[in-house]
Amino acid sequence: MNSLKPVIRRAGAVSIAAASAVLLTACSAGQITQTSSQVAAVNGASVQTEDGSVTVHDITLVLEDNGDAALKFTASNQDYDRHEHALKSATVNGKPVTMSTPEPMAYNCSIVGDSAAGLQNMPQAENACIEYVKTSVDNDNFAYGGNVPVTFTFDSGTVEAMATVAAPTAKSGESDRQPEQKH
Repeated sequence: MNSLKPVIRRAGAVSIAAASAVLLTACSAGQITQTSSQVAAVNGASVQTEDGSVTVHDITLVLEDNGDAALKFTASNQDYDRHEHALKSATVNGKPVTMSTPEPMAYNCSIVGDSAAGLQNMPQAENACIEYVKTSVDNDNFAYGGNVPVTFTFDSGTVEAMATVAAPTAKSGESDRQPEQKH
């Protein structure tokens, strides 16, 4: 007659393994991920129309050294129904943004707005569906680090954001942030 001890041991090991799997799985049930509320790593503010058809990212008021101001942004058509959408106007602190009227955006196309200098320094895609638009805004005593309300009006709705007033992005290698240290 064979001993039942090895069978009991195996059954016990299988039971413990099954119980461990159930308990470890239950520990994560209903938990919220740590990254679920993170936003894209772009400099400016981001908003979207109520129906989600148009998004606007990197909304920043760029203030040049000479006092000229421009609205920097990237608007994208995200409409799943693949309708065209048009940017009708933009205002900063209630004042109109001067820009040429961009063409309506087809699905997955974008409008990139910036100052003339900003667009000149920006690498531009030739084979992409992107329209580059020069913008300017009357300087309303803007100060670096401040925030100003920006409103974009599209054919599908109006969006509002608070844009930071910032200096233009320096070209790589042109700014010495630690002159006292030799590298």
